[in-house]
Amino acid sequence: MKYIPIQCKSVIRKVKGRFPYHYDVNIYRGCEHGCLYCFAIYSHDYLDDQQFYEHVYYKENLIEILDKELSSKKWKHDIINFGSVCDSYQPCEKDLKLMREVWKLMIKHQNPVILSTKSKLILRDLDLIKELSKNVSVKIASTITCGDETIQKIIEPNATNSVERMKTLQLIKQNTNAHVSILLMPIIPYINDSYENLEAIYKLASEIGIDQIDVGVLYLRGKTKPYFLNHIKDIDSQVYYKIKDLYKTGSCDKEYKKRIYQKINRLKKIYKL
Repeated sequence: MKYIPIQCKSVIRKVKGRFPYHYDVNIYRGCEHGCLYCFAIYSHDYLDDQQFYEHVYYKENLIEILDKELSSKKWKHDIINFGSVCDSYQPCEKDLKLMREVWKLMIKHQNPVILSTKSKLILRDLDLIKELSKNVSVKIASTITCGDETIQKIIEPNATNSVERMKTLQLIKQNTNAHVSILLMPIIPYINDSYENLEAIYKLASEIGIDQIDVGVLYLRGKTKPYFLNHIKDIDSQVYYKIKDLYKTGSCDKEYKKRIYQKINRLKKIYKL
């Protein structure tokens, strides 16, 4: 694994689309988690680098630039989403501590935050999350796709396991005023789409007091599609052909999606999430 420092001229990026935020910040570019379904593989093209999972770039001067941007009279304290492209808690964050300094800036400027991560390293910053969430909106999410660790290790080989992610959300919920949610996405056909798997996640989420579950079926677009399908083919050729048949385009077959959301709607009613 190679960590590469870069300098940035700006860090807050305006985002278009149907999101609960209009601005985001990505501290890192590249990701060690190695998730087969990652939509962001393409992003290293802008760095003229094809090693998305092996080369992690970090914005060395991020704190200085972010502080200036948040101090601007033009800034209106809009919600900032952290980690929309690459996880803010990469393993190298343990030493670099960039995200810890970001939380301090958010407290200084009393700025609302949305953050999603697959890492339990976020618990290191529980004290700062607690402080910020006393006065402004803080929303923390974690992607949890399956209860079966064997499957999880195949599709998310280097990420914290699902049980640890659940525990992480539970601790944040218990010790801060943050809104906590699960990103049950992507739901991958024939891999983690069984009713039993989906129910296990809803059941545990309900038991530990998760506020919300957001659901999404797998998209396969750009570089992600061949990367994902080639790995699935090596693992299980029968599943590969089934998935390939569902994805004539980047989006899944409509009838399949309809069946999935019927399962989800049933679970929402049962567990009131």
